[in-house]
Amino acid sequence: MRIIWPYSMVFSYMLAPLEGNTDSAFRELCFRHGADLTFTEMTRLAGLVRRNKSTEQKIEILNDIEVPTQLQIAGNKESELSGFLKNFKPTKGFRGFNFNLGCPSKNVIKQGVGCAMIKRVSKVKRMIEIVKEYGYPCSIKMRLGQNPAEKENKVYLNLIIRADADFFVVHVRHGNEHYKNNPDYSVLPACVATGKDIIANGDIDSVEKVNLVKEIGVKGVMIGRAAIYNPAIFERLKGMKETPLEVLKNEYEELETKYFTGHEKYRRNILERFGKHTSNNSEVNVRG
Repeated sequence: MRIIWPYSMVFSYMLAPLEGNTDSAFRELCFRHGADLTFTEMTRLAGLVRRNKSTEQKIEILNDIEVPTQLQIAGNKESELSGFLKNFKPTKGFRGFNFNLGCPSKNVIKQGVGCAMIKRVSKVKRMIEIVKEYGYPCSIKMRLGQNPAEKENKVYLNLIIRADADFFVVHVRHGNEHYKNNPDYSVLPACVATGKDIIANGDIDSVEKVNLVKEIGVKGVMIGRAAIYNPAIFERLKGMKETPLEVLKNEYEELETKYFTGHEKYRRNILERFGKHTSNNSEVNVRG
């Protein structure tokens, strides 16, 4: 099943992969209200190869309607990737894979994945090639390096230049920075100058910020925490009529009931943040 990536020339609004939040219900909610592409939460490749049930559930697409979805995976072993893809069967809404090169968690980095992969360009290139050999689109979500030194040495640019991903989501912070640190949009012009399709990520929560990165030449924006607090942000950024929060909340609860997989954490994580503001909750753990 060969799937052609359809978004290269269209400015896209994407829902970020957020651990413990972006299940089928929340992805469908955001798609209904303006998101063009959604992502599953980060899923460990090792668990998928072992056919671990809870791991497999993270990349399930359960939606009745077609919700464009990329599956985000974290891993560094080509043999595991090949083993997983050999038995993988795409379902309705599947739009390819996304490699997580951005998670700053110490436990993740200790295993050689997440931010630790940004400087392993040859490894990343080969893993992208494996996905494409199976005929699937493949994208990258990355930070600016694992630490200030890697950012200064522009390891992120080296990866963008040499890797053949369909697009690169660039979270404009390095791995040692928290959400309280301001995003550095000044790195985006050089990323765009590579000629690759760049998606801006990092506190994109207003029309003004969208216009700022649009002028730089990015092909889209990825929205994370701001979408958790108000899923209608996609409507707002697109200039559409914004759905009231109470309506969104009721819609979400119906969807969560429909697609419930036995994990109450998704409902709890979403509902405890509904209607709040990112400026007052900058350190809420919604890793992606």
